[in-house]
Formats: sequence, C-alpha cells, structure tokens
Amino acid sequence: MVGADRISGAPRSVIVVGGGIVGLSVAWFLQERGVEVHVVDRRGVAAGASWGNAGWVSPGLTIPLNEPSVLRYGLRSLLNPSAPLHVPATVDVELWTFLTRFAANCRWSSWTRAVRANLPLNAECIEAFETLTAGGVDAPVIDAPFTAVFRTPQRAVALLRELRRMAEAGQPIKHTALTRERLVEQVPLASPALTAGVRLDGQRYIDPGGFVQALGRAVEARGAEISTFEVTDVRADGGKVTVRSADGTTLSADALVLATGAWLSRLAGRLGVRVPVRAGRGYSFTVPVDRPVPGPIYLPHERVACTPYRGGLRVAGTMEFRRPDDPLYPARVESIIASVRPLLDGVRWEERTDVWVGPRPVTSDGRPLIGATRAPGVYVAGGHGMWGLTHGPITGRLLAEQIVTGKRPAVLNEFDPLR
Repeated sequence: MVGADRISGAPRSVIVVGGGIVGLSVAWFLQERGVEVHVVDRRGVAAGASWGNAGWVSPGLTIPLNEPSVLRYGLRSLLNPSAPLHVPATVDVELWTFLTRFAANCRWSSWTRAVRANLPLNAECIEAFETLTAGGVDAPVIDAPFTAVFRTPQRAVALLRELRRMAEAGQPIKHTALTRERLVEQVPLASPALTAGVRLDGQRYIDPGGFVQALGRAVEARGAEISTFEVTDVRADGGKVTVRSADGTTLSADALVLATGAWLSRLAGRLGVRVPVRAGRGYSFTVPVDRPVPGPIYLPHERVACTPYRGGLRVAGTMEFRRPDDPLYPARVESIIASVRPLLDGVRWEERTDVWVGPRPVTSDGRPLIGATRAPGVYVAGGHGMWGLTHGPITGRLLAEQIVTGKRPAVLNEFDPLR
C-alpha cells in the first residue's frame, strides 16, 4: 500500500458494498492510499453486469442513453417484444415513474450536459485501466479498432451525425468511412448484406469477467477481505458506519461505499439520493466463428455489440427495463440472433454458450451518481448505464480521492448524488 496521500482524520477503514468493476476499482484505489478495505457482494466478484457485458473500454462511444431519438424509438417499440429497446407491459408504478422522469430528460440540453460531464472521465479512463494493470491486475486491455457496420451507406449517416454531435459537445472521435471492399478487410465476418462501415479508432476492449476477477484477486492480495452476503441495512452513527444482512451479520468501518449497480436505489434512496436507478437489462452469449475477428463489431441499427472473446465472438444487445432479478427471457436472445444472422457469415449461432442477462444501472438523467450522501461517511458510486466498464476504474480513482482527502474533485460536481 502506498498511503502517502492519506490526510489526518481520513478514514482508516472502508466497507465497499459491490464486487463489480466500480466497487472493486474504488477498493483498489483506496488501498493505494493506505486504506483498509472490506468488500461485500451479494453473490461474489463479477457476478452482475461486470461479467456478461461486451467488454468495451470505449471513451469515444460513451453516448448518453437519453438522446431524444431514444424516446421516439421507445414509444414506437413499446408493443414489440422483440425490439432492441423493450419495456414490458406492467403495473410497476416505480418503473413508470422512472420512465416518465427519463422521458423528461430525453432532450438535447440534458443529453449535451451528460456528454460534457463525461468528458473528464473519458479523457482519463484508459489511463486508469493502465494504472490497474501496471499495479498488478493481471489481465490484458487490448487496443483495436471498432467497426460499425451497415446495410447501406444511408444508414451510416445516422452514426456519422451522432459522432459529429459528440464532437461539437467536446468529444471528438477519430473515424473513417469504409466502402464495402475496405469493410470486408476490416470485418471478415461481414456478409454481402453489409455495404458500408465506419472505423472508430482509439478504443480498447477486455474480457470483462476475466478482468474484474483479476481485479478482485489483486484487491484481495493487497489485504482486503471479500465477503458474500446481501446488505439490507446501513447505519451511520458515532463516527462509524455499520452494515447488516438479513441474517444479522454486521460489519463496521470508518466509511462505506455503495456500488451495488442496478440495486443502488434500495439503500441509497434512504440516504438522500433522489435520482432513481433502474435496471436496463442487457443480454449476451458466446458463439464460435469460422473466420478471424480482428476487433469489435458494432451494429448501431440493430443495437448489437460483438467482441472477440476466448476464440469466439461475444454478442451483446438489447435494453430491457425489468426488475434486476427477473429471469432470462429466451425470446430476447432469439431476437438478437434474428437481427444479426443475415449480417454476419461464418458464425455458428446454434452452438452458442454463456447465455446471460445482466442489469445495467440506468439513471433518469443520463449521469451517474458518484460522491457523498447525507449520511456521514457514506458514499455511492453507480448509475453509469452502459458505460460502467469504461468509467469504472476512473470512478474508483476519483471517489477514493474524495474519501481520503475530504475534498470532492471538480469533475465529480455533475455527478453529485444529492442533485
């Protein structure tokens, strides 16, 4: 442990609730500053959204979900259970309250604010990954171009317009339009149905489950204890913070970080955090391939992401607003396959494995929640939506700084949990 950045009166011990990329990154960077850490997760390391996502470390693609077109698309797809964006017919009052607030933020002013808030995180997110790997996290971060693919050049215009809008908001992305011939060179899996592409440079990808498990091992090797139980209550009293499980297990420390992903509001809502977090569930699976996969493949029209994964291809897609613990719905997997099968050749779809659904934590205003709550010594880190993997390590570094120094970094002002 380094410990040189500790100040007098800073917490000497912290409980981190959440064993995903965000929680473990907070734990690792706290250890860098000499803090004793105890990590607690309801199911264990990398058991949630950190395991089955596409594995993209893509600062150039951290496009907030609350774009006005998403609202229009969502309204059109409400009654279509196979649509990439799906809201099931339900009487869940909390869900519809959340969606109403989300819809109110689907306007360009809110979207642009979220883009600009992300800029400092984007600028340093790859460096934060490099800090972890240089510090003992034994997992590769791979630099490779991402290729967005389209049936027609006209469909590529929508992405090019979005990239232009990101650049105008301060997030330029180096990209190159591809003809059919160049597209096939970049994406050997491309079927004849694909005629245009856009190459996106400066991005990275990882094996997400493997990376987070390696991060967990590194945190444990540095002296942290990792426990498996569900925290049901948080108390801050007398300079200590105590967590309790349903069976009466208790732990106490000087401070606490809630990094529980899509379950964040269950405890944070009692601590003055009014911005709700809901599960935007994504599905993924792995398929063997008969052709090379040089880098990630992005299908914007189908809203599907494909990544090289352990010799095959991980295919991830959909945004499904259900409760985080609801079961996997096989029809959602079939809809992903139906949309992508005509576009990629050399993929053995029927041999798929690792079929998975996981809840991504989505906020109603497109910005995550990072910082202190009203309870003394209690902090939250979550609500990153689809970009928790990209922004997990830099979130951990910045929040660790706030916890140890007592001063909130200016870049976290837009992510104030009490906004």
